[in-house]
Amino acid sequence: MYGLTSQMRRASISIASNIAEGKARGTRKDYTHFLHIARGSGTELEAQIEIAKRLPKTSSLNYRNVDSILCEVMKMLNALIKKLKISDNRS
Repeated sequence: MYGLTSQMRRASISIASNIAEGKARGTRKDYTHFLHIARGSGTELEAQIEIAKRLPKTSSLNYRNVDSILCEVMKMLNALIKKLKISDNRS
C-alpha cells in the first residue's frame, strides 16, 4: 500500500514538473516533448488508480473526484499537444 501511494505521488508530481520543465526549455519542440512525458506520467497514474480501486483496503473509497480531475488534466494535455502539433505543421 505504501509503495503504491508513493508511486502515485511521484507520478502526479511528475505531470506538473514535466510541463514546467518543457515550458522553461524555451523551444516548442522541447515543450511538446515534455508534454508527452507528462502525458505518460498521467497514464501511469491512471493505471495506479485502477490498481488501488482493486485493493481490498481501498475498494470502498470513492474515486469519482480523482478520476474526474485526472481526466480533465489528460484532456488539457492532449489538447495542448494537438495545438502545438498543428502550429508546427503550419510553419
